[in-house]
Amino acid sequence: MTDLMTLVSDLRRPRLLVRAARAGLTEYSRARDLRRLMRVSQAPAPERALSELLAEEERVEATRRAGDASYSFVRHIELLIAMMAEVRLLPRPGAA
Repeated sequence: MTDLMTLVSDLRRPRLLVRAARAGLTEYSRARDLRRLMRVSQAPAPERALSELLAEEERVEATRRAGDASYSFVRHIELLIAMMAEVRLLPRPGAA
């Protein structure tokens, strides 16, 4: 779990993407948005969701960096929003 938190906190993305994602957190609905983003009928546990979101975000980031025309900034922001929200659901180290 801590590894997932470390991976997310170590991400370096353009400031504009991060700011847009933070702004979108207020409208995030796990039941609606996570299922749609992950293309599943039931939202998985936060650990599994975050792991899969990280992998997908890496692919989208690689597409962005390559300058590929298939890059979707909307999807990228949605993934970042979901990642930020899922991190908040992870148990905190030392919390009992």
